[in-house]
Amino acid sequence: MAAWQQILALDARYNALRVPSDPGFRTLYIRRRSQLLREGVKEESEPTLRRQYLRQRAALLTQRYGVAPDQMSVRSRSVSTQSHSRQSHSRHHSDVELARRGMDSPAAPGRSATSPAAGLVPSARATASQAIVGGGSLDDNYAFAGFLHVFDQHQRAVTCVRFAHDERSLLAFGSLDGRVSVCDLDAEDKVKHLLTGHTDGVTGLEWSTSNDFLVSCSLDATARLWGAADGRCLRAVADPHHSPLACVVFHPINNNLVILGNKVGLVQVLNVSSGHYPAGGSSQLAASATALAAPPTGPLIWAGCQKGMVVSFRCDQGSGRLVKCRRVTVSDGAPVTCISARSWASREAADMSLLVNAACNSLMLFRVVDQEGGLQLRRRFNVRHSTHAIKSSFCPIMSFRQGACVVSGSEDCTVYLFDVERDLKPCVNRLQGHSAAVLDVCFNRDESLLATADAEGTVIVWKRQL
Repeated sequence: MAAWQQILALDARYNALRVPSDPGFRTLYIRRRSQLLREGVKEESEPTLRRQYLRQRAALLTQRYGVAPDQMSVRSRSVSTQSHSRQSHSRHHSDVELARRGMDSPAAPGRSATSPAAGLVPSARATASQAIVGGGSLDDNYAFAGFLHVFDQHQRAVTCVRFAHDERSLLAFGSLDGRVSVCDLDAEDKVKHLLTGHTDGVTGLEWSTSNDFLVSCSLDATARLWGAADGRCLRAVADPHHSPLACVVFHPINNNLVILGNKVGLVQVLNVSSGHYPAGGSSQLAASATALAAPPTGPLIWAGCQKGMVVSFRCDQGSGRLVKCRRVTVSDGAPVTCISARSWASREAADMSLLVNAACNSLMLFRVVDQEGGLQLRRRFNVRHSTHAIKSSFCPIMSFRQGACVVSGSEDCTVYLFDVERDLKPCVNRLQGHSAAVLDVCFNRDESLLATADAEGTVIVWKRQL
């Protein structure tokens, strides 16, 4: 087991004892702990030193909570029935621990991608998970109480909007006027920084895992790294082929690396620390790159192109080398404009899924069916989409509801929320307030706020009805 997983496993045993009256906080704590460990723990560390750290950490937690980890393990095992075999109980206990931590559980051997057991959401028995979001129907949970704020400082379309990771109020968005706004929705002066430097439209924007940095890409053929605290441009790197850039993501494990897609169809890895493009870190698509997705659980990265194809890659976190895995045509001839990747935090629904917008009036949900990134279409929703770069997103706490929702923009000026498990009338809610095509959408960590951006440069922050 990797070093960070061993440390996280120890912390997860005590998680039920942290703030017993606030399960939502416990979930956020363990997810943030996972992010920090994956980012900070070196796998090549001395095993003796790691064992020493684990012993000291266990002693501190035992002193704080008054129970030893081995006692907790015995207590957990005692709840199982005597009829289970030791092997099946061990697998079940491991899955429960993984689900509690918000991590992926490995699929059961022999489970097919179409098996009912591989459903997308927790079962009706998952009452503890549902309690995190307070119960209620999906229609009630996605009712909104109007606007929190409207931003209109950009003169051209806002192409990308992103809440910071595990943050409620920190928001950034980029515009075709070449500027990026960084906002704090809890502050009186909500616009903290207006980042200038790009000489053409901003097409992509992402936060680093720690929220210390932002990376943006632009039609001016440059990528820029910004300090989130002070808004300074720390590095600007030109595309080696002088091609406009269309999309960007941070490598999910090594934030020194970012992956870029350009208009000549290249997916390229950039080391933002050195400003260099590493050898072997590029791959050619069949057409212009249009979308990228890099899920935090890894190890695959997906790219979409102008011809309607989605290609999966493996990206080495050390060298930045790209290896092409699978190519799937999802919308023949219609551009893919957005890809989102997500795993459900449930042992009953551990499969990775992709949410794909294509300019054929479609929002599609795929299940990832193998380790190379093979896709199986699960659902298709009708969304007005033929000319603009429309984007969508998974709802952040979907893993803990009975039902699972996604949100998408549309060219009919409406924001749509769909329940992917509902066959009849899947649309949960429609939000109408924009006067132009809604290009991008993003929830904050607890889904209390939804930010939506349109083709006229307006960003609306919607307040969910609590």
